[in-house]
Amino acid sequence: MTNQTYPHLLAPLDLGFTTLRNRVIMGSMHTGLEDRFFNYGKLAAFYRERAKGGVGLIVTGGISPNRQGWLLPFGGTMNFIGDIFNHRKVTSAVHEEGGKILMQILHSGRYGYQPFVVSASSKKSPISKFKPKALTESGIEATIRDYARCAKLAKMAGYDGIEVMGSEGYLLNQFLCARTNLRQDSWGGSIENRMRLPVEIIKRIRKTVGNDFIIMYRHSLLDLVEGGNTWEEVLTVAHALEKAGVTILNTGIGWHEARVPTIVTSVPRAAFASVAGRLRREVKIPVVASNRINMPFEANDIIARGDADMVSMARPFLADSQFVVKAASGRADEINTCIGCNQACLDHTFSNKRASCLVNPRACHETELVYKPAAVKRKVAVVGAGPAGLSAATVAAECGHDVTLFDSSDSVGGQFKIAMQIPGKEEFNETIRYFSKKIELTGVKLRLGQRVTRDELLAGGYDDVIVATGIKVRMPPIPGIDHPKVLSYIDVLQKKVPVGKRVAIIGAGGIGFDVGEYLLHNPAHPLPLPIPTWAGEWGVDLNATTSGGLVKPDAPEPVRQLFLMQRKTSKLGAGLGKTSGWVHRATLTRNGVVMMAGVAYDKIDDEGIHVTVGGEARLIPVDHVVICAGQDSLTELMPPEGSTGGPRFHKIGGAALAAELDAKRAIKEGAELAVSL
Repeated sequence: MTNQTYPHLLAPLDLGFTTLRNRVIMGSMHTGLEDRFFNYGKLAAFYRERAKGGVGLIVTGGISPNRQGWLLPFGGTMNFIGDIFNHRKVTSAVHEEGGKILMQILHSGRYGYQPFVVSASSKKSPISKFKPKALTESGIEATIRDYARCAKLAKMAGYDGIEVMGSEGYLLNQFLCARTNLRQDSWGGSIENRMRLPVEIIKRIRKTVGNDFIIMYRHSLLDLVEGGNTWEEVLTVAHALEKAGVTILNTGIGWHEARVPTIVTSVPRAAFASVAGRLRREVKIPVVASNRINMPFEANDIIARGDADMVSMARPFLADSQFVVKAASGRADEINTCIGCNQACLDHTFSNKRASCLVNPRACHETELVYKPAAVKRKVAVVGAGPAGLSAATVAAECGHDVTLFDSSDSVGGQFKIAMQIPGKEEFNETIRYFSKKIELTGVKLRLGQRVTRDELLAGGYDDVIVATGIKVRMPPIPGIDHPKVLSYIDVLQKKVPVGKRVAIIGAGGIGFDVGEYLLHNPAHPLPLPIPTWAGEWGVDLNATTSGGLVKPDAPEPVRQLFLMQRKTSKLGAGLGKTSGWVHRATLTRNGVVMMAGVAYDKIDDEGIHVTVGGEARLIPVDHVVICAGQDSLTELMPPEGSTGGPRFHKIGGAALAAELDAKRAIKEGAELAVSL
């Protein structure tokens, strides 16, 4: 598979004993399907679609080499010959589509959320309630044997190789860093001692599986935690791993406990590729770049300029299983791009749910949510071209229905057009681009700038009417709510009403935080943020001259004083994403936003907003008050209760539930309804 547009990305890679069909790696993602034997048929279908889509090399979610390494109780494990039979379903599916696949061996160490956890030292992780036991010397030897046995079983199961997870703060990373390795024996102290465990594991695996088997090692280049390794230590480990028998060096960035974002949507694309490039110039084996690479032109450029031999993209293959095929055939504009939201992938994983994808609800549900030709073609009207309506319209048309999509706006996107105004959420424009192209390809008849009425829908001869009209802003009953200084978030984000220097934001959910970040941004600075600017804000040393790659962050220069408040007494932003909410809170905190919980709103007047907090009345002088206090569904098009005859009416997205705007739910509802018509 070659292409003049992406010649470097789509070129084969000769590893000596085997050849990869291109330089694209589908990186490891824990889907939740790995942990139960009865889900391996679904897991095989998931990987089959990606292999059929042209990926050069697939890496599974993490599989533990023993019970101590479980991420969760009874997590996916490969330590018994009986385990191989389920895995053969996966490897056979991938090989039938011409792909290659590695099984990732992941020992969680102190990150395990189960009582058997072990680590280099008995030092508790901040992200697990279980304190680990320090591995004894005999325990270390047993762990090395377990890794080797796991790799041998993976080979028996038909895998083309294994990836050893040595980054993100898991067990091998815990041995490598003085932060967590407090040992005084020959497995601790100097980097030569601290790296003994991963090096011995690679040596033992190579001896066990032979030479014609891929061993990829995921090596942490920037730990992004205090007490992380220096660049000299990173290179020392890399050279030792190369000598021990590693085929490919994959790169990891940041520990899970790091307070620097590495993959959320606000991280600039390919932010860490240059660090992979530094490693590539020091070793002779192929090096992989990773983290926040989500389109083929960026991946191709990384290889072209010599920063990597291969590019790992994990979440982009949740978003679009056909990523490589589309790129190779000159159809990159059809790629359903990963927007880095984490809402259905990592947030699900860390909540013990099956992973999926906000922009592609079929991900990890390939056997359940099937877009197939409908038995009976129906005439369908979809009203509202936001996330729910776009999903319903395009999937219904893909299934063969005759679909007309109405929207009163002059463009599609709905709430996504608002979301993409937020600094760091520019990626949402990619989803609008994807759906716009999908409308064209599926033959949806688009009627923009048209506020359709129920009578028009009833007269249109439709079999089904899908109401995806979204929401209207709820204005809370506060005295003075009609004061000229009161604005809704729609006024600010969509209508671009000028806002003063001191602003109160009522409502501290996702929209309140978004408005806060929007109002903190200096419009004179370009978006998306250049990589050096972003690195300076978060204190990341991309030159890796410091321990862990951390430096003092640049001092913020907020353009406004903000007061973010809520009625609830709980933590502000409690409902934000599990793996991204802390990033938003940190951004607002760093910029001096005053966060107030348990607020009673007394009145708004010329002086500002009068509130009562903890029984104390206060006046907060502000120029404007922005309301982000919820929404109500727009359902005027729905027929009265009990009415009969005419088309079937359905409501989805914000029109069905407006309490919390949820694009993940909206897109999923739209797709599920479409296939059920």
